[in-house]
Amino acid sequence: MDRLPELTPENMNEAQRQLAEEIASGPRGGVQGPFPWLLRSPGIAAHVQRLGAYIRYESALPGNLRELAILITARFWRAQYEWYAHKPIALKEGVDEAVVDAIAQHRPPQFTDDAEAAVHAFCTAMLDSHVIPDTIYQTTLDRLGEEQLVDLVSLMGYYSLLAMVMATFEIPVPGGEVPLADQGRHDRV
Repeated sequence: MDRLPELTPENMNEAQRQLAEEIASGPRGGVQGPFPWLLRSPGIAAHVQRLGAYIRYESALPGNLRELAILITARFWRAQYEWYAHKPIALKEGVDEAVVDAIAQHRPPQFTDDAEAAVHAFCTAMLDSHVIPDTIYQTTLDRLGEEQLVDLVSLMGYYSLLAMVMATFEIPVPGGEVPLADQGRHDRV
């Protein structure tokens, strides 16, 4: 059960309705994922939506690196919805299915792409230890360049924010799917 009921056009205020229309008319094509819940704070939702639109559709990161980083971040947070939504996109963008499966199962992936290996090492170091060793930093900078590296760090922060929103409000995956095996509903303390 959702902790907050989803907003509908009938119970939205004018600011919420306008933002919902903006989101639906953009590249997302609808108000989905965390956005029906974020709309409760239209100011936050507007900024989150615009940052996400940049990250997803305008970022300097190539699609395979973007989607790989999203999956790594989703796996860290056990973000069911993000995994559900981005796994097919990652495969379409060229991330090898064996890499996706390894990440899902917490196994080290075998990469054939040096940039993907660098992104994985960077994201994993940041999420696991909150520190980027100099060698990983330099390798990632060499592979991506400054702009893509900044986009990568920002992407991780953005998808961490979405994961926290979805965990807090227990936002369901369509059809009740649970794509990440070790994710279940945790009892509240």
